[in-house]
Amino acid sequence: MEEVDVQRVNALLEEILPANRFHAARLGVRRRLDGPEDFARLPLLTKRDLAADAIANGPFGTNLTYPIERYTRFHQTSGTTGTPLRVLDTPATWDWWGRCWGAVLRQAGVTASDRLFFAFSFAPSIGFWSAFHGATMMGALCIPSGGASTRQRLRMILDTGATALLCTPSYALHLAEEARKEGITILGGPVRVLIHAGEAGASIPSTRRRLEEAWGARVLDHAGATEVGAWGIGTPDGRGLVVNEEEFVAEVLDPASGGPVAPGGTGELVLTNLGRGAWPVLRYRTGDLVRPVRGPDGSLLLEGGILGRRDDMVTI
Repeated sequence: MEEVDVQRVNALLEEILPANRFHAARLGVRRRLDGPEDFARLPLLTKRDLAADAIANGPFGTNLTYPIERYTRFHQTSGTTGTPLRVLDTPATWDWWGRCWGAVLRQAGVTASDRLFFAFSFAPSIGFWSAFHGATMMGALCIPSGGASTRQRLRMILDTGATALLCTPSYALHLAEEARKEGITILGGPVRVLIHAGEAGASIPSTRRRLEEAWGARVLDHAGATEVGAWGIGTPDGRGLVVNEEEFVAEVLDPASGGPVAPGGTGELVLTNLGRGAWPVLRYRTGDLVRPVRGPDGSLLLEGGILGRRDDMVTI
């Protein structure tokens, strides 16, 4: 971990302690790190810890640094690994989400002149809400389609001249299949880039090829989590995900020993979000299994994206 990361972790600790009761109870009086070795001594955090706190201190738990009146955004996790977790953001941390997504959009080549089509339900799960905010911060035209049918969405994409499509990879394939059935031509249409999240498909070579062939467009993967933030940026060649280390401290640990994995090995991704002081997580065990390597430019690349889960998961 670079010295600048230690400085930013210290700034985060100074912001959240002692006001944030959840982390004050976990970290005690420690409010400053003297070096990377101190960071490694901080306790690991799990989703179960957050959920237990929310149950004991409902409805929002104690991982709140500011009075509840300061919070303006409500989202909750999908509940695929247990009881849905309610997560809140202030205007400042919601803008942080937008900046994180801005890095994803820039990697996709999106600019203020683009028209972004959001094919998701705008439900309480974070979905592409933060992507929508990041795109508006960039100045791009954002087109929501919550409540629209698949056929209506296909017509909207063509009628509005949308240049970027944001949805899960499986839904992009479903859109393409419905377009074929309805005789709607999308190949060679206005969409030039697909930006995906929610599933691992865009980092799987065979699925990526199907998406590119169906839409005639570039494909970019992304990874994030409601309780952590938008941390992963897909590489243009589909090799994997790059961790946004400007906003996150990333560790990859052996799930059994808790120590760092050997070079080229597979381990569990552990993240600390540096810019979300209103609802922070420190050394959060994501449960995602990844294979880390350093790219030629020094970036942290997770080859193949998210390879699996350390907890129970069935892929159908």
